Amino acid sequence: MKRLIMMAAAVLMCATSWAQQALWGAAPVVSPEIHSDNTVTFRLKAPKAVSVQVTGDFLPARPIETPRGIWEAPGIADLKEGKDGVWEFTTSEPLKPELYSYSFIVDGLKMMDPSNVYLIRDVATVTNVFIIGGDRADLYEVNDVPHGTVRRMWYNSPTLKMDRRLTVYTPAGYETSGKRYPVFYLLHGAGGDEEAWINLGRTSQILDNLIAQGKAEPMIVVMTNGNAWQQAAPGESSKGFTVPSMSPAEAKNAPEGGFELAFPDVVKFVEKTFRVKKGRENRAIAGLSMGSFHSANISRYYPDMFGYVGLFSGASSKNDKSTCPVYTNYEERLKVQFSKKPLLYYIACGKTDFVYKSVTDYRKLLDDNGYKYEYYESDGGHIWRNWRIYLTEFAPKLFK
Repeated sequence: MKRLIMMAAAVLMCATSWAQQALWGAAPVVSPEIHSDNTVTFRLKAPKAVSVQVTGDFLPARPIETPRGIWEAPGIADLKEGKDGVWEFTTSEPLKPELYSYSFIVDGLKMMDPSNVYLIRDVATVTNVFIIGGDRADLYEVNDVPHGTVRRMWYNSPTLKMDRRLTVYTPAGYETSGKRYPVFYLLHGAGGDEEAWINLGRTSQILDNLIAQGKAEPMIVVMTNGNAWQQAAPGESSKGFTVPSMSPAEAKNAPEGGFELAFPDVVKFVEKTFRVKKGRENRAIAGLSMGSFHSANISRYYPDMFGYVGLFSGASSKNDKSTCPVYTNYEERLKVQFSKKPLLYYIACGKTDFVYKSVTDYRKLLDDNGYKYEYYESDGGHIWRNWRIYLTEFAPKLFK
């Protein structure tokens, strides 16, 4: 008996030691530290480092040339080494309420902040994040309100001949209410996937808070994977841990206009699986960048499907060389779409966005034809900060 007790004690001690293992790597410093005046201090213990910098969207943006135009890159600031090899940087001014991302650069090597466990992936880049609360940023936080449910689900797309993954948000009370709900289809940009809006866009937090405040109608939000060649986000399909990329080689094998042509597969699955209200007056579609292009094309090609359309940082344009039915008869299809009087056609863009001119040209086309739309212009460029703003502006306008 005594031997059994000793063995049990040994097993317990072993289990306890494993349970405590994660605590051994506790961060040696506090970072980021948000002060009462909303200045923020970043720290990194790196006694052997020669240079430590922080880069993030809380710093003034750096314009960089790309093949697609001028992009806004996160700014960079130097940390100063202090006692015990702890490097430190404090913002010179308070930060405005917002969700911010950042990372460190140590002797030229980018790394995450080991003191901050909060991370987000954007395509192939991982960054730390923190929130300065207040104003609109309160919508990005998890507040003490009723919460919806987020599901990752698989559906079959006969058009694309594969099973595909999507993310679905159902509002608080969906499981027990017995009610039917309108549906908002929310599309990501180039390089993104079905995880982008829920993680980077804070969709569930924004919808939870807007609905709880009575500013938005309870709705289902469907976030698809807009890459027609892809089953799911990196690491979530049978392809395993593939490297995320903006321009994967598989893209050239995807049918032209494949995502748009296959979109009814998504709608059919959602309307079969969830308690939804049907009809164009109960369906909305919106997207950012590439997702804006998709939203414009889908809503134009299927003019009876969506009563609400949102184009964030992007627009649709003619493609006279294409033979794909989605892109042909451009102006004729646009005329048909607006003859059906969309309940809301919403366009939003940043003043310094590299797509600003194309959005302006598209607005002129709409104006010249007398097609009614709403326009929202913000500061900044092609960034998630803007797309979260557009979501908070667009969602309250739906299904009224």
